Amino acid sequence: MLLNQLMEILKSLKHEVRRKYKAELRGVFGSHAREEAGEHSDIDILVEFEEGATLFDLSEMGDFLEEKLQHKVDLVCQSTVREEIRPYIYNDLVSL
Repeated sequence: MLLNQLMEILKSLKHEVRRKYKAELRGVFGSHAREEAGEHSDIDILVEFEEGATLFDLSEMGDFLEEKLQHKVDLVCQSTVREEIRPYIYNDLVSL
């Protein structure tokens, strides 16, 4: 999937994700953001959860996005990213 297609799909899902899963989609990073993704590359998505969100919200949102994108998704919560990993994420990040 091309980056611009991926971003358009995610933009169209932002409000539904916020309503259903108490989360905000922040952007895409990793191989898809760098446009180096192979056929089996997962889609790395940076998210932030609102107060009151649960692990069930995280799990269900992952399933929802995988169904919509027809691709394996890895969700990373912005507020829990370790300091030493942040540069790798933010250098690639394509914000929504």
